[in-house]
Amino acid sequence: MKDRILQTADRLFYLRGIRAAGVDTIAAEIGISKRTLYNHFPSKDALITAYLARRFVAPRPSDKSPVEQILGTFDSLERRFSARDFRGCPFVNAVAELGDEGRSVRKIAVAFKESRRLWFRDLLVQIGVADAEALATQLALLVDGSIAQDLVRNDPAMARAAKEAATVLLRNAGVKVGGGDAAGKAGAKKPRPSPLD
Repeated sequence: MKDRILQTADRLFYLRGIRAAGVDTIAAEIGISKRTLYNHFPSKDALITAYLARRFVAPRPSDKSPVEQILGTFDSLERRFSARDFRGCPFVNAVAELGDEGRSVRKIAVAFKESRRLWFRDLLVQIGVADAEALATQLALLVDGSIAQDLVRNDPAMARAAKEAATVLLRNAGVKVGGGDAAGKAGAKKPRPSPLD
C-alpha cells in the first residue's frame, strides 16, 4: 500500500503540482481513506519528502567515455522533452511551489542539483580538464536552462542547442570532441574508472 500511495502521489504531484494534489485527492485516487494514507505517511510534508527522495536517482554506470556521457545527457533531455508528460524538473518545481515553507524540500533539491554537478565534475576530472569545478557548474546551468526553455517554448530542440553550447565549452577547455575521438584532452592520461561504475 505504501508503494501505491507513493506512486500515485508522484504522478499527481508531478503532473498537477504539489499544492493542487491534496491528501484527499491522493487517497480518493487510490480508493483508500485519509487515515490509511496517514498510517503510512504521517503528514503531507512526509509524503512530499518521500516523493522527492524517490526521484533522487543516481546516474547509471556507463561504458561510454566521459565526453560521450556528458554530451549524452543532452540527448536524454531531448527525449524527455518530447514526452507528453514532461513538466520540468520536479525539484525546481517543488521549490518554486513551496517557497519558504519548504525548507526541507529546498535541502533535497540542492542536494540533487549538487549531485548532478559533481557527476559532471568527476567526468571532467577523468579527462584532465584544468578547472573541472567551473566547467561542471556551467554544464549544470546548460541542463537547467534547456529545461526552462523547453517548458516555455515546448521545443525539444532546446536540448540540442544546449548540447551545442556544451560542445563549445568542452572544446574551449581543450577537450577533443567529435571526429570519432571523444576520449578527452590531447595528451591526457587514460581516464580513470568513473566513481559511478
